[in-house]
Amino acid sequence: MIRLSICIATLNRAEFIGETLESIVSQVTPEVEVVVVDGASTDNTGEVVKGIAARCRGLRYVRLDQKGGVDQDYCKAVELAVGEYCWLFTDDDLLKPGAIAAVLAAAHGDYSLIVVNAEVRTADLAVCLQARRVHLAGDRVYPPSAPQRHYLLADAGDYLSFIGGVVMKRTVWSQRERARYFGTVFIHVGVIFQSPLPGEALVLAQPWIIIRYGNAQWVARSFEIWMFKWPNLVWSFPDYPDWAKKRVVAREPWRSLPHLLLYRATGRYTLKEYQAWLDPRLSSPWKKRVLSTIAKAPITPLNWLARFALRWIARKVPSITHSDLQAWSTRENPAK
Repeated sequence: MIRLSICIATLNRAEFIGETLESIVSQVTPEVEVVVVDGASTDNTGEVVKGIAARCRGLRYVRLDQKGGVDQDYCKAVELAVGEYCWLFTDDDLLKPGAIAAVLAAAHGDYSLIVVNAEVRTADLAVCLQARRVHLAGDRVYPPSAPQRHYLLADAGDYLSFIGGVVMKRTVWSQRERARYFGTVFIHVGVIFQSPLPGEALVLAQPWIIIRYGNAQWVARSFEIWMFKWPNLVWSFPDYPDWAKKRVVAREPWRSLPHLLLYRATGRYTLKEYQAWLDPRLSSPWKKRVLSTIAKAPITPLNWLARFALRWIARKVPSITHSDLQAWSTRENPAK
């Protein structure tokens, strides 16, 4: 009997998916299968996966005729899975030794959802930026009743923007609305929080995943995603109070000048983003002048000033923010 299906949606990740799968297949037992759905990669992703599948009977590779999008492709992976639980894992991050055993042990608790914690490292894995994304002293169980379920969103909602930490009962996933969240790039969050889960959720305090920070394929769309798609999704859930949603993300972060200055300092807010996303939403000529000025401000001085300022408030600012600023300052071809 398959207890756990590790479901991976991938696209053009030949450079990384081999290392990801090696960290997984070394832990696979007869209770575990791995399902890789390839959204029509144009690189040699298929060859890499097939090479590993040749020596791992529990690994299945399915190549789609055309790219369906990350949300649809994860749904397809779950449709193909047969396990009691589905772990929606990423195609470039790694499992630590013992991760699968820990999840299988947790699955005996019959939870609707298991959230697997992670540590965050630079894209080359050389530097640890955050020892654990969810700061819990020990494992925590969240009943589906209010107000307990509200704390699941408040405590883990920010982390759950990362799909790789989600392990869900396949029957629960299949019974909930999914198509509504196609195109959000966070279908898993919509499935989890659209309404109360039928059973308890468990968050594992121990980090069992290593995240490659800054390696997401949507980096070029980060302004749109983090300023609009992500907050719009979080604030769409009717069964959760505003205080819990605020713990995850501001309702309209694009209205925050510090947010815009930081995005400009990391090259993710340009005149193109201003014209596409902010100008149509602004009626005040004064605000238009201010926000367009930020979009055109020289990035290098802003980046330098931001890094200098963070030296004085380092204890309050995640090292991830430092990494974002440093990464931009060392680019050969920074955004204009």
